[in-house]
Amino acid sequence: MRNNKILIIFCLIFLYSCGSKKVSYRDNSPKKIKNKSVKSVNRFFNTMTSEQRTHWYVNTYSKAAINEMKKYGIPASITMAQGILESSSGKGELALKSNNHFGIKCHSTWKGKKVYHDDDEKGECFRKYRNPETSYRDHSLFLKSRSRYGFLFKLKMSNYIKWAKGLRKAGYATDPAYANKLISIIERYELWKLDGSKKPLNKSKEKRVSKKESNKDSNSIVRQVGNHLVKKGDTLFSISKKYNISVSDLIKINNLIGNNISLGQGLKTKK
Repeated sequence: MRNNKILIIFCLIFLYSCGSKKVSYRDNSPKKIKNKSVKSVNRFFNTMTSEQRTHWYVNTYSKAAINEMKKYGIPASITMAQGILESSSGKGELALKSNNHFGIKCHSTWKGKKVYHDDDEKGECFRKYRNPETSYRDHSLFLKSRSRYGFLFKLKMSNYIKWAKGLRKAGYATDPAYANKLISIIERYELWKLDGSKKPLNKSKEKRVSKKESNKDSNSIVRQVGNHLVKKGDTLFSISKKYNISVSDLIKINNLIGNNISLGQGLKTKK
């Protein structure tokens, strides 16, 4: 009887710690998945809900995000939110096969290992890392070494809203909702705590700005002619084949920065 009670208490503690909407960030020894096969890692992830996996991800990599903040001045909340979003909390295909948690492509200056992955075009080149922590370091170097992100480092590290909007403005992603997604993740999982902040920024102001930007994006899509509304599974490569137009022309006529597109985004398909 005593053993049964102990087991029940243990289960309740486990469910609370994994299922809570708040993250303690005090788990110094989360379960490791290094040196495991993709199949075994997927089995591990499949034991969790999406919410639980995100909590595991934060507990596992928050130390790396904080270290990068101290060394390079990038808010840990921003780095962590990008990691969650870009890697699907560690479960994304690119993250699993190459430890690339930020979707960074090779570019001409990359001299490290590479992996090829279908994204906007078939078989695109992405950077491959020894481990996720190396991906976190390269993410910092990527932002720090490119002039278009220079203005971000003049912002306060505690202002994750301006950092999120600045990343979108600088072209890190073409998704018009990218900044709002980062802000939402930071607020939901209280990632502002990683920056050393005692409270989040003004949520009501954030909501007003988000609504304004959302209306602006919707009106922009309505005004476009010859639209293709991006659906799940679409890439610039597949859209170009469907409408018999080159990927480079799609990028040009839609004023895209890079090859990223998002669900619900309207694209012009005629020159």
